[in-house]
Amino acid sequence: MHWLYLGVAVVFEIVVAIAAGKAEGFTNRKWTIVTLVSGAFGTYFLSRALLTFNVGVGYAIWTSVSGVGITVLGVLLFGQRLSWRKGLGIAAIIAGVVGLQLSGAA
Repeated sequence: MHWLYLGVAVVFEIVVAIAAGKAEGFTNRKWTIVTLVSGAFGTYFLSRALLTFNVGVGYAIWTSVSGVGITVLGVLLFGQRLSWRKGLGIAAIIAGVVGLQLSGAA
């Protein structure tokens, strides 16, 4: 169940990033509310996942997978460019997350 909680937390963190970009410095009320509510739900589900994960490992996985998801969605939805350096960074993040999981720390 902890993986499900972590996955839901990742989705909410991705929503936070996208909504924060549209909140225009918290001047757009609708997107500000989406940002804050998503952040609260993401934090809640992360805290549930951290009942099983080590805090450092769970947080590292949460932020890393969210960052990769945000980058990929930026390319797919917002026309942002994926350079080879970004691709290399994503590969390094994935390798790090796999390494954390293989360490047996969850």
